[in-house]
Amino acid sequence: MAEFPFEISPMFEGERVRKEGMFVELGGPKSIGLELVRAADMDAIEDDKVTIVGPDLKQLEEGKTYPWAMVFNIGGELVEPDLESVVERRVHDFINYCQGIMHLNQRYDVWMRVSKDTAAKMDSFEPFGKAVMMLFKTELPFIEKMQVTFYTDEEEVKKQLEAAKEIFKARDARTKDLHDEDVDVFYGCTLCQSFAPTNVCVVSPDRVSLCGAINWFDGRAAAKVDPEGPQFEIAKGDLIDAEKGEYSGVNDIAKKLSAGEFDKIKLHSFFDAPHTSCGCFEVVGFYIPEVDGIGWVNREYQGMAPNGIGFSTMAGQTGGGKQIVGFLGIGINYFYSPKFIQADGGWNRVVWLPSMLKEKIDETIPADLKDKIATEKDATDIQSLKAFLEEKGHPVVATWAAAEEEEEEEEEEVAVAAAPMMMPAAGFQMPAMPMMSGGSAGGIKLTFKNAKITIDRMIISEKKEKK
Repeated sequence: MAEFPFEISPMFEGERVRKEGMFVELGGPKSIGLELVRAADMDAIEDDKVTIVGPDLKQLEEGKTYPWAMVFNIGGELVEPDLESVVERRVHDFINYCQGIMHLNQRYDVWMRVSKDTAAKMDSFEPFGKAVMMLFKTELPFIEKMQVTFYTDEEEVKKQLEAAKEIFKARDARTKDLHDEDVDVFYGCTLCQSFAPTNVCVVSPDRVSLCGAINWFDGRAAAKVDPEGPQFEIAKGDLIDAEKGEYSGVNDIAKKLSAGEFDKIKLHSFFDAPHTSCGCFEVVGFYIPEVDGIGWVNREYQGMAPNGIGFSTMAGQTGGGKQIVGFLGIGINYFYSPKFIQADGGWNRVVWLPSMLKEKIDETIPADLKDKIATEKDATDIQSLKAFLEEKGHPVVATWAAAEEEEEEEEEEVAVAAAPMMMPAAGFQMPAMPMMSGGSAGGIKLTFKNAKITIDRMIISEKKEKK
């Protein structure tokens, strides 16, 4: 192995570079960050070449944040365009093998930090680039030649970003006419398990990976060229629930990969055994019980959702490979799926989106709902959200009246059922019941919501005083 100014090992994969130990930040929530892999002809690639467009590492000011783009070109006899996103997703792995260099997220959400200790050992990004390419060619031998260009010039990063977005869009469109029922296998991905040990990422035609970088075709290509790699086949097994997207094969792999933490995953359910959430997800969904609706917030949005919580806080409590009812991480392309949370109302349950996200996915939002889904421009808290939904006649509003009627019926049923149960037998004198404080008329009021109560036997007896 070549000599590099920093150590290289999988042991650094979970390393975090904190702000106080950071020399420089690249991309992330305060700037723009991008990574892209492109297949190219062998003759067009100068192997191991590193090009820096814009200020190099030592020209950057300590403690500052800069725009950042990485464009890798790969070539080889087995290299094909279908492998681009597969190789691209491994960027996360190999950068994190480098001591003192932290990499998070993917595609156009890249966030990196270089530690002070590592920056002190090199004057340029060049050795870092060579180290990453060395890891790629060692771990993925189908890559015969590789070169990389790093961009720190803001205008150049913006140009690369616009071009990359079109490439990502074309990749995602490949699964448009392919659905879960059309294939015999799904694919799994364990790339995030270093950060989320119990995460089980299941990629199906109707559900892109949580990071948004791996679709069904990408998973198939990866499993083919790297059978021992982090992407692998999942036998669908028997269909248990079509609406919720539950398959016996997925349940089996969920139990295995989560070390028994979970025994089932339902691909298209928000509330019942939802998909686990890693931390690299592009969007997080959150249930708003006050309106019985679901809101979604994307990683780029810096404001607060109507529940008073921002993306980073929700991501922290949702991620880590947990399966949390009421929160769900997804890849943006899942919004385009005809099975999008279909078990829980689909788009009819969506009540709030940040305006930037709403604009990005505008074409997939049903026309009759576009004006009924609020953004931060319409609602900033629960009260204003409820007023907006009521004014616009959002589908969830119909459930409010039904819920109130059901609650009243339940209260009446409890009152009627309680009366005969409390009737004393002939000749029995009912003992005095204690009065409950806080009530104007005394007695006890019980309200049960969505409860099932079974009583095999009830005994009411008088407490005898000791003589």
